[in-house]
Amino acid sequence: MPLAVRIHPFAAAVTAATVAAVIHLRRRRSHIKAMGSTLLVLFAKSTEELKLAQSLKLKFENTNDALKVSEEEKEVKVQLGSDVGPDCQVNFGVGLYMDSLVATRFGRLLLWSPRLSSTHDLVSKNFHELPFGTVCITDIQFKGRGRSKNVWDSPLGCLLFSFTLQMEDGRKLPLLQYVISLSVTEAIKQLWQDKGLPQLDVRIKWPNDLYLEGLKVGGILCTSSYQSKFFNVSAGVGLNVDNEKPTTCLNAVLEKMRPNCSKLTREEILASFFNKFEELFDIFLNEGFNVLEDLYCKTWLHSGQKVVIEEKIDGRSIQSEVTIKGLTSSGYLLATDEQKNSYELNPDGNSFDFFKGLVRRKLE
Repeated sequence: MPLAVRIHPFAAAVTAATVAAVIHLRRRRSHIKAMGSTLLVLFAKSTEELKLAQSLKLKFENTNDALKVSEEEKEVKVQLGSDVGPDCQVNFGVGLYMDSLVATRFGRLLLWSPRLSSTHDLVSKNFHELPFGTVCITDIQFKGRGRSKNVWDSPLGCLLFSFTLQMEDGRKLPLLQYVISLSVTEAIKQLWQDKGLPQLDVRIKWPNDLYLEGLKVGGILCTSSYQSKFFNVSAGVGLNVDNEKPTTCLNAVLEKMRPNCSKLTREEILASFFNKFEELFDIFLNEGFNVLEDLYCKTWLHSGQKVVIEEKIDGRSIQSEVTIKGLTSSGYLLATDEQKNSYELNPDGNSFDFFKGLVRRKLE
């Protein structure tokens, strides 16, 4: 049995940044009734991945090896992209995506569905059946996981995907979500540069949110299990590309900056993400996060931010101010006070706003 492992000591709180919750649309507390048949279509970049797709289809058609899905998805119909008939409209430009993809290990086998409860659940429940680097994407997601078991909807216009990867070094595992966040912002930067579009200043809000013009437009979710000396990681990303409610989206900001300019597409962003992630992930594994930290800190919102820490000392509430300087080696916030003492800041696990529930530990 694999051992479930949390990506970070505050991973339970991080689940609030799950793909659907980040899009921040409509919270539903009532149980969702069971769906009908769920369609899952397999697409491949090359002949090698096509053979994997064909093997997966045969495997999932076997009752004993059926795809593991949520209770809302009682029946899953698996098809190859080449077998999709005219009655099925694939609302994802697979050709554009594959033509834009140059990554050699990630995103080359793609699972698309028009509607899923959660891409993250599908990937994590079937991790050992899916080839390394497989990505699952859906147009609509109706059961994203949030805090306190809240359920979230993510409608059309959002880029919603999860993918698989493995790591050996558990010390680096807490920092993976930062590499993924940085890959998203760098992918978007690469696209607006290549397409001659206005600069979209997507920023990172620690630990795993994406912001544009002061509003949340996306987020990251990483979960893992440990088995046979490897951490099996399911990584999920949600990004508001075309749906501007209730906050904003990438293309709405582009339109405001330059009316009638070309739009960013989910296909281009996803391909650009994997191209960039593969590059940054290799650097991260081989050289460590410290090589990427300067770029990360230029992209996040917190350098020089003042934070008030409230502590209980002898029954009294004492407040002190510290300044955020960067990240510690374990992935928490590094801060200093007026006396130049260094502290590691981490959330208390209870506060909805990470920066209103920080606990500090003095560093020697």
